Amino acid sequence: MPARRIAVVDRDRCNPKKCGLECIKYCPEVRMGAEDTIKLVDGMLVIDEELCTGCGICVKKCPFSAISIVNLPAPVEGEEIHRYGINGFTLFRLPIIRLRKIVGLVGPNGVGKTTSISILSGKLKPNLGRVGQEPDWEEIIKRFRGSELQDYLRRLSNGEITVINKPERIDKIPKIVKGKVKTILEKINERNLLDEAIDLLSLREVLDREVRELSGGELQRIALAAAYIREGEVYVLDEPSNYLDVYQRMSAAKLIRRLQERGKSVILVEHDLAVLDYLSDYIHVLYGKPSVYGVVSYPHSTREGVNIFLDGYLPDDNVRFRDEPISFLQRVGAPDISENIVVSYTKLVKRLNGFGLYVKGGEIHSGEVVVAVGPNGIGKTTFVRILAGELKLEEGVVLTEGVRVSYKPQHVKPTYKGTVESLLKKTAGSNYSSPYFRTEVIKRLGIEKLLDRYLDEISGGELQKVAIASCLGRDADIYLIDEPSAFLDVEARFAAAKAIRRRIKGENKAVIVVEHDLLTIEAVADRIMVFRGTPGREGYASEPMDPRKGLNIFLKDVGITFRRDPNTGRPRVNKPGSKIDQIARAEGRYYP
Repeated sequence: MPARRIAVVDRDRCNPKKCGLECIKYCPEVRMGAEDTIKLVDGMLVIDEELCTGCGICVKKCPFSAISIVNLPAPVEGEEIHRYGINGFTLFRLPIIRLRKIVGLVGPNGVGKTTSISILSGKLKPNLGRVGQEPDWEEIIKRFRGSELQDYLRRLSNGEITVINKPERIDKIPKIVKGKVKTILEKINERNLLDEAIDLLSLREVLDREVRELSGGELQRIALAAAYIREGEVYVLDEPSNYLDVYQRMSAAKLIRRLQERGKSVILVEHDLAVLDYLSDYIHVLYGKPSVYGVVSYPHSTREGVNIFLDGYLPDDNVRFRDEPISFLQRVGAPDISENIVVSYTKLVKRLNGFGLYVKGGEIHSGEVVVAVGPNGIGKTTFVRILAGELKLEEGVVLTEGVRVSYKPQHVKPTYKGTVESLLKKTAGSNYSSPYFRTEVIKRLGIEKLLDRYLDEISGGELQKVAIASCLGRDADIYLIDEPSAFLDVEARFAAAKAIRRRIKGENKAVIVVEHDLLTIEAVADRIMVFRGTPGREGYASEPMDPRKGLNIFLKDVGITFRRDPNTGRPRVNKPGSKIDQIARAEGRYYP
């Protein structure tokens, strides 16, 4: 049975001046005389949760999808940690920081990961869910009496703990930090570990460059180095793998492990499940309704926590937080490839700004998903731009006569001046009203609530979903999708992978995907193209090959081995030097 009801109004979406206030006019309680149930206060919509019966009429009447009324799971009653104003987002429970351990947080965007780490960092004082009645620290600490958080919060409130933060939005760093990389890092080298961080993260080539000149991947590595060399007891690392290729993610993981080895406590927010699984000692699963409420689970072992998240059912709270579990392809033998060739190409050579790309000849068939893997700066994006017709070749021929191409670039910008719905209607045409497209793409990607929003109003993750939907909506024979998982949370990454496969298989099209997330690659690929060489100088691309063979070559280059979880079938990174890792290396079996 539900514990109680909460109502949330999204202040960014709610626009009383434009909607006609039908949410108030049609509320049965207001019509029956309980006028305080839902009303305007200082121009803002306010719902009284004690008077609201949860009929949901206001939710249906709101043209901006700004109102949510939900019943909370019974186990979280009385465990409010923080609420953002009247009818605002509410967080229940907190993750537990453990001495010399790495604690991972996993869950969709908008359910409280940022709020949790803001509280644990001392940036946000929890109000225990009481709006306008801020409790003092003594009451807050008393609330956690008998738990491991009691002493931590006491020390945090007294200023006895130094928390080092690696922010999520590394793209904002150049707006705040000015100067050369080396000068900036030397100023904060409190632990005298700068040389170690530089070597681990391969930063020597950028030390003399200005921060404003750095790419996203370079900024991410600089942010990680800056956190690593500062002195603190607790390190909060928010999405450290964003913008990084697989090689760089493993280097970053090694750096994070060294924090733990030197006695530091780490809170890790990560959407790459392979990295999260590899690093974490404990996992907290976060669930709820994005932007409405979020619940932090009790801690679980790493394997159990990730499997609970994938299954979508939390036994502790007896709550199913996802309609269906996330599953993985169990490959047996070579993939079944159609004889129908969509695109073929000879050996290709492309030189661009001092970089040379050399591609073996190959063919792309209908009904297949080909994934391009390799480090950043190795030519993957150059290859798809060649197929898209954006770049001319020095040598070779791409046979695409009469072939329709749809391309989603790596970097997505909101250049279209209109709503999401108008963009999709323009790009998808008649496909937009197709039940298949509406179900397998729009609904699966969770775009329904974005349809009336303007592109310059939505987040980076939402923009990425719209770009994927726009690409898949076009009538084309081959789809080129560059880094679809960027800015997406775990659930959205798997939803995008499934949307891509369903669109390609259902319509017998073809697609080339550039991707760095190993579990997304596992979920989507029929064949693999491996890009090797020296980033920024020269790249060599293989022909499309069996995924097992291709991933084995790729993971050997990265220097990691995988095993499979017996329950879910998901690939898990082996700890370097472990017995199972040694056996896999000896057998040359890097991908299971």
